[in-house]
Amino acid sequence: MTSFDDPEFGEIRIQKRKGSRAVRIRVGTDGRYIATAPTYTPLFFIKQVVNSSREELRKLASHTSIENPYVDGQPVGQYHTLAIVPTQMVKEPATKVQRNRLLVYLPPGFALEDTQVQQKIRNSAIAILRKEAKAYLPSRLKELATRHDFHYERVRFSHASSRWGSCSSNGTISLNIALMKLAPELIDYVLIHELCHTRHMNHSTAFWTEVGRYDPHYRTHRQRIKRETPTV
Repeated sequence: MTSFDDPEFGEIRIQKRKGSRAVRIRVGTDGRYIATAPTYTPLFFIKQVVNSSREELRKLASHTSIENPYVDGQPVGQYHTLAIVPTQMVKEPATKVQRNRLLVYLPPGFALEDTQVQQKIRNSAIAILRKEAKAYLPSRLKELATRHDFHYERVRFSHASSRWGSCSSNGTISLNIALMKLAPELIDYVLIHELCHTRHMNHSTAFWTEVGRYDPHYRTHRQRIKRETPTV
């Protein structure tokens, strides 16, 4: 799935399907726009559809609630905090990462709860989490693998998945960048969980015995992580 950034609506994901006959745009359950198009539709045409449908798309967004809306003071990843900055210096909502803060500039007439504002925050949060994930997760995964004699082929990242991580039969471990929202011990639990899948591609008794060998508190960690959500 590809995507492009729109100055008003943020990231718009593109799904190309053989059976599609026209470009259609909707808002996903995570608040992001999704453009469904025929297989060989060029990007510039999809952008034209967006530009010609802005009023309709604004109305569509106004009737779609953002899942887990961002709030002032909320942690973003391991090292950043969301900070709202009311201002008259800008005409449109804007975000900026400054040191360890994600600043959200709100001009008069805009509220933090507005879909447009929430989407801008989410786009910036994704960038922050991806940067943190790439800086921390591969090295931590390698450290745990070396310590416990696991072997895997490569690591890839995502943020669209409904899971914290997965492991393919060829040894590719996929990690959700939303892991950076979790406490360090829960991150380790997920990493160990996926490493154990390189030996057991199931959730059998043998698999959980393997997990318990390297994470003695995995039952507690498993219950704690069920209270969290892998969405960004």
